[in-house]
Amino acid sequence: MKAQELVGPGVLTSDVVFVYGALRSGTTVFRLMLEAHPDIANPGEADFLFDHLELDSSGAWRYDKSHLAEDRMFEAMCLTLPSGKDGLDLLADLLAQFKARVPGPVMTLNLHRNLDRLLAVLPEVKLIHMVRDPRDVAQSSIGMGWAGTLYHGVDHWIATETAWDVQKPHLSPGQVFEFSYETLFADVEATLHRTCDFLGLEYTPAMLGYYQSTTYGPPDATLVNQWKHRASRADLAPLEAKAAILMRNRGYALSGPLNPPSLGQRARLIVTNKVAVWRFGAKRFGMGLYLVEKLTRRLGLSALHRHIRSRMKGIEKKHLK
Repeated sequence: MKAQELVGPGVLTSDVVFVYGALRSGTTVFRLMLEAHPDIANPGEADFLFDHLELDSSGAWRYDKSHLAEDRMFEAMCLTLPSGKDGLDLLADLLAQFKARVPGPVMTLNLHRNLDRLLAVLPEVKLIHMVRDPRDVAQSSIGMGWAGTLYHGVDHWIATETAWDVQKPHLSPGQVFEFSYETLFADVEATLHRTCDFLGLEYTPAMLGYYQSTTYGPPDATLVNQWKHRASRADLAPLEAKAAILMRNRGYALSGPLNPPSLGQRARLIVTNKVAVWRFGAKRFGMGLYLVEKLTRRLGLSALHRHIRSRMKGIEKKHLK
């Protein structure tokens, strides 16, 4: 029996499309463009749907419901966990909850990881793959406090795009629509036309007005290739050495010859990264709360750690878009 039959025919394949791309690749602004279409809904990031879904010893998909319930994004979505469901029936229920609260025939959800789990459960689901220059992704990751160097800020982009390369050969041509952040902002209207064609909908100019009710500005081509004036060659070289193969495969030219960092340079990058991440965390959460979270996690003080994480999630929610 196919996985989609286990969770209900049609519910998970015909009217749900996943937008897949690395964090900081522009998937949020693209989501807003989709939301501006009267027949498309995109509630937002849905990584929690697969972060806590695993195969059990019998080969059945099961959720870790305790971790799902504590997931920051799950909480932000205000979904409920029905009793008596903990496998693909729960996945179907969560998607049905999403669908029930949004208008329009097409629902899209953003996904940044766990592509293998999605396709294991829903091998025929439609996918929109969005990619951005990893140098801009890494720069943006530093701004989010996830990394302190471009060398480390590119890691999640590599993971997301490597997973795509592994799964793409198993996808049918009509199952996938791909474009880059750079292509989108070079010609927003043309890219949205192609998106609507893929979704089987008519394009509407309303999609260009996505910014009118959000904190985002109108389409701005200057957001493309910011790394050219924000990063030095010394900072770019280690990143490009790490991501060179994926970059070339996606049409991103290197800024110079390959120059992998030496052992000493890597050690300095590790220290710089750690210091920057700690500094960001201490500034956002306060040094005391930030250190206690790390201490309780390392000591295995689960009850106290959950309490600390709950306080931190309250702070994190203020920064969600």
